[in-house]
Amino acid sequence: MTTISSGSHFLLKTLKFSSHSKLRSFRSFGMNTSARVSSNGNGGVVHFPLSSSSALIIQKGDITKWSIDGSTDAIVNPANERMLGGGGADGAIHRAAGPDLLRACRNVPEVRPGIRCPTGEARITPGFLLPASHVIHTVGPIYNADNNPAASLASAYRNSLRVAKESNIQYIAFPAISCGVYGYPYDEAATVAISTIKEFQNDFKEVHFVLFASDIYDIWLNKSDELLKD
Repeated sequence: MTTISSGSHFLLKTLKFSSHSKLRSFRSFGMNTSARVSSNGNGGVVHFPLSSSSALIIQKGDITKWSIDGSTDAIVNPANERMLGGGGADGAIHRAAGPDLLRACRNVPEVRPGIRCPTGEARITPGFLLPASHVIHTVGPIYNADNNPAASLASAYRNSLRVAKESNIQYIAFPAISCGVYGYPYDEAATVAISTIKEFQNDFKEVHFVLFASDIYDIWLNKSDELLKD
């Protein structure tokens, strides 16, 4: 794995390759001196230090395939309040985890009829057939229906991290919560996500964002560079 860096400021060129390993395209970013990039075959894996013992890592990829050690790692599922599966990443996580995940979700107590995880809260289950050991389910806000979407989104990240810490998780991977059908603007969502993660800068070995779409990945990189400057 190659690490690229240079003096006081460097230009990061993120290379994307096809299945035949031929160069398709590249994007350039001006990064702060502490960021590091390596290749995962799909795009740059960029490391930003959160503290002397913790890093924020941003990469393109499929969150259902992510894991670190299979025992102290967890992926975050952008669930709905019923916790019974859905579309997008929620459905993909349920399919990859197998039917035991749905059974575990059904066993989570309802806090009111039909609601197992209210918006902004988080619940944890085993990962079952997923390579990661646990799934943390959280519900982000519907941007145009929430009275204070920034507060609700911050709560979703904050409570996911709190549940992870209480469960002795050392490595956690997030998608871009609420950035799909819930309509949260990407730049605003990235600001909330990264700002909230900074509150836990000494609590995890690694906090990852595993992002499927190139445009979201680009925005998360730029926002991390802005908010995590030396």
